[in-house]
Amino acid sequence: MQCPSCSSKNQKLFSGEVAIHFPERDGLKKPIVWVFPQLTVCMDCGVAQFKIRERELQVLVTGGPVEEPWLSLQHSSFNS
Repeated sequence: MQCPSCSSKNQKLFSGEVAIHFPERDGLKKPIVWVFPQLTVCMDCGVAQFKIRERELQVLVTGGPVEEPWLSLQHSSFNS
């Protein structure tokens, strides 16, 4: 896959943690949308790309909370 910015093929995959905030003053009344995507980062120009899952995308579309919260304990100390 080529970088959409510089056409380089020098890209690496990383795990990410991103907090998406709604814009302007009205955004303070809306939820922060946390996403944990796989990031593709161009090692030549720094452009990063990721895809947002459907559940989090719906929060961005509607501005409302997640309908059915999901919790993963696979990396938690609760599993020990």
